[in-house]
Amino acid sequence: MSNKETRTIILGSTSPFRKEILSKLNLSFLTDKPEVDETPLNNETPEELVARLALLKAQAVAARHKDSIVIGSDQVAVFNDEILGKPHTHENAVAQLTKFSGQTVTFLTGLSVIDTNSGITNTIVEPFKVSFKNLTAEMIEFYLRAETPYNCAGSFKSEALGICLFDKLQGDDPNSLVGLPLIKLVSLLEKIDYSVLKQQNKS
Repeated sequence: MSNKETRTIILGSTSPFRKEILSKLNLSFLTDKPEVDETPLNNETPEELVARLALLKAQAVAARHKDSIVIGSDQVAVFNDEILGKPHTHENAVAQLTKFSGQTVTFLTGLSVIDTNSGITNTIVEPFKVSFKNLTAEMIEFYLRAETPYNCAGSFKSEALGICLFDKLQGDDPNSLVGLPLIKLVSLLEKIDYSVLKQQNKS
């Protein structure tokens, strides 16, 4: 058996949501927090930003682990070509959600996979669109008081009660909305000769 079958999967994130998503693949993995500067570069597009940060996070973790496959991920929400920030206050959250009423917000998730043995690296950006209902002031108030998503970009938690605000979801993989597109991840793992299904047959 080659050493490829003994490689350890490292999730370069301490996000409980990404950890929960990766667990769906029924693989044994470790987590490690990447420490990177997430400041956007001048004239950097949202797509370039998430691709660069996903790669930087994977590289930062890969430097600490041998014989491993490292997964890095980053996500931004974009509306009218503007990256959405965290509202921090109730008033700012009301303003953001009022702006989104009847509109569509795009989530961009950067995903990078590094095989530390071969040095092979693959990075992709996965889009996912969220179309909002026509939100009344009352709906917005009820939602914000219930979930207080003031530290979430866009003022909502898509993985929780925020789903009540949505009219339609458009994308290849609903997991990408929460920050880890599993369909693309499985494909990137296959590119470095790592089969998720073969791993299920190990004793």
